[in-house]
Amino acid sequence: MKTQLLSYLAITCLGLTLSGQASAAGVGDWNKGGGEQDEAMHLEGNPEDGLDVYEVCSACHLPEGWGTEEGTFPQLAGQHKNVLIKQLADIRARNRDNPTMYPFALPESIGDAQALADVSAYIAKLPMNPANGKGEWAEGTPEFAEGKKLYDDNCVKCHGKNGEGELVKYYPRLAGQHYKYMLRQFEWIRDGKRRNANPDMVEQIKGFSDKQMKMVINYTSRIPVPKKDLAPSVKWLNPDFD
Repeated sequence: MKTQLLSYLAITCLGLTLSGQASAAGVGDWNKGGGEQDEAMHLEGNPEDGLDVYEVCSACHLPEGWGTEEGTFPQLAGQHKNVLIKQLADIRARNRDNPTMYPFALPESIGDAQALADVSAYIAKLPMNPANGKGEWAEGTPEFAEGKKLYDDNCVKCHGKNGEGELVKYYPRLAGQHYKYMLRQFEWIRDGKRRNANPDMVEQIKGFSDKQMKMVINYTSRIPVPKKDLAPSVKWLNPDFD
């Protein structure tokens, strides 16, 4: 493996801040498609080639694709490949503000549309973290119950009853994602600071208070992930990086 490269990228990633990842420019194009996104969607991804591309990503998102519990980097493992392709294409097209990723997502860093298809195919097959970061309210508390109601009333239509998302419609899988990462993204979408946000979601959640936001994301972070999609333990190490 490219140990020196990964060490350098890890230091660089951790040295960048999140402050520039949100923009007050407002919501832009949600899913205009075309260009590199469409090209990558129509290519067959090769997970073996995707592993080589993922070496660059692993410095921040970890070899297992689990990201970090405190939410700086999201869990990527198990995410729908179409969602991964769309978000990568949006970042490369500057339709999603993420300065942390700009140096690593560019074609000169990870390759062309085929590389997007390959790395997305690889990430999508990774088993998920059995212990993702969760909110403070456990099942049985009033806040958990209210969060479930908010989820059922506002989120199920797109993200599914079990947080499974929708591959074809680019709705991300939420089950298993870290609480603090989802909370930050929800706030940016609600407040019009994520330019590639789905305008339907912006409209749906614009009236949420901060407490409601925390309760619904707390519930979402606690949706069980099917056992077949999880790594065997929190100590699982990606054998591809041995």
